[in-house]
Amino acid sequence: MSWDSYLDNLVAQSKDSSGSLNVDKACIIGLDGGAKWTTDGHANAFKISPAEAANVAKAFKSKDFTPFMAGGVHLAGIKYQFLREEDQKVVLAKKKEHGSVTLQSSKTAIVIAHCPEGSQQGSCNKAVSVIADYLEGMNM
Repeated sequence: MSWDSYLDNLVAQSKDSSGSLNVDKACIIGLDGGAKWTTDGHANAFKISPAEAANVAKAFKSKDFTPFMAGGVHLAGIKYQFLREEDQKVVLAKKKEHGSVTLQSSKTAIVIAHCPEGSQQGSCNKAVSVIADYLEGMNM
């Protein structure tokens, strides 16, 4: 089974009332170690490095987000400024002129999406939540 189809669904879920998409890149990684579930070959792949994925997984697994607070959230070679975390399951970060990122964990995965500069992060958050909640409901 290919996890890449979840990226299509996530991007589609980010559509706002005007019909604009608010996610341009996304990926899903494992909570335990950060192994990629989605491939970099997908048109909307968020191409984060194995080291970046491992750091994200470590923070979510331990529920310790102080490394993000101190040093930012590094994804695809860009350092995003940590904005906040919610319920030890959601992390929001932003980089001026590069957009924002939303990360949300389920029982076994972390859904990560990029919202381009000028788009609505709220719609991105909703799209990530739909996928993460679905995985959670599937006990994943």
